[in-house]
Amino acid sequence: MSARLLVGIFTDSDPVAESLKQRLVHSALVVSWSASEPEFIDWVTDNRHRIDCLVIQQTSQPSILEALQTRSILLPAIAIQADRNATRFHAYHEAVVYLPPTQFDQLEDKISNAIERFIQIPTEENHPANAPVQQSEDNQIFLLSLQQQRLIEKLQERLGYLGVYYKRSSQNFFRNMTPEERHEFLTQLRQDYRRIILTYFSENQDSGKNLNQQIDDFVNLTFFADISVSKIVEIHMELMDDFSKQLHIEGRSEDILLDYRLTLIDVIAHLCEMYRRSIPREQ
Repeated sequence: MSARLLVGIFTDSDPVAESLKQRLVHSALVVSWSASEPEFIDWVTDNRHRIDCLVIQQTSQPSILEALQTRSILLPAIAIQADRNATRFHAYHEAVVYLPPTQFDQLEDKISNAIERFIQIPTEENHPANAPVQQSEDNQIFLLSLQQQRLIEKLQERLGYLGVYYKRSSQNFFRNMTPEERHEFLTQLRQDYRRIILTYFSENQDSGKNLNQQIDDFVNLTFFADISVSKIVEIHMELMDDFSKQLHIEGRSEDILLDYRLTLIDVIAHLCEMYRRSIPREQ
């Protein structure tokens, strides 16, 4: 996992965008800019396991927040606005940080504050034992906890803390998930692995640059869910079987699929390294 923070910024105002860019010209942040709501929502959806903070300008419609909530995507967030009571950002989650235009020079501090507050959002440990929990709410709690752990790990890595890898929570292990959570998790894992497969031999240079990050994100998810190497092999074989059937329909040779063993070897190597580093060091 890269220790550099990835921030997604949405604003449809050129002056606001220019002002923010001036503040970030010497920043170590990795920033993705969007002026289109659909484009921003798609980008957040595709990169939700990599994004560390969102910066969203106030608009008349809360469509971005509604879209993210529908997808159960909870991330640290900053609302660009003068009046914290003038929007429905607080409905997204309780840790949203507000940034008036007069404080743009504090953007990086606000990002750190947003991440810090997000990590401290209570999860199921603070949920009353006798209070009913809807399935959708239960799923959001699980995803929130997973995001919090990812951010904690990333922040500790930035600080040079090397012992974080064995500090996992068993409540997020695959074997302890509900059947619904397992289904959703495996569906996402298969989609992420398929994206890696399609990127691995891409001739597009930009896609190639993102490959290592995609593999790191995939391995990070599997590690914190305590997924075995055999399960990754199973996902690979299922995908190769799907590709084989498609090639057969098109009357093409299946020999190309042999090359994709390199992808599997690469992913397994990354995962084994994560598990190797998960062993507590001798004091």
